[in-house]
Amino acid sequence: MPLVNAGLVVLDCAEPEKLAEFYKELLQAEETDASANRVEIRGADGFRMAFRRDGNATPPSWPRPENAFQAHVDFVADDLDGVERKVVALGGRPLDTKDAAGPYEERGYADPAGHSFTVRRHTSSAPKQG
Repeated sequence: MPLVNAGLVVLDCAEPEKLAEFYKELLQAEETDASANRVEIRGADGFRMAFRRDGNATPPSWPRPENAFQAHVDFVADDLDGVERKVVALGGRPLDTKDAAGPYEERGYADPAGHSFTVRRHTSSAPKQG
């Protein structure tokens, strides 16, 4: 039995309800708990996130060095173009969309509150051939 079990990713933000809605739509998640200062969601795959109200929250500034990253979440998807359209439609914005096509392609985005996240192409878990 582990000493510590995995919990969930918590992002501080000024408006947790709005940020939770962004991630609920992106991840096709459901709200599991909410209070005046915190909203929790769980995706269909069991991934859990929470959004905590912080009136002094400042968005990360990645890729600039001041206030960089703070937190970083990686998601995996097969259709990166489809994910990008969804992120933008929900109010997110691209941060790093370099042309890095191939099995390890990844793209960086910011959610509406400025938190950065990466979407990586889903890679096969099959052993390398040759």
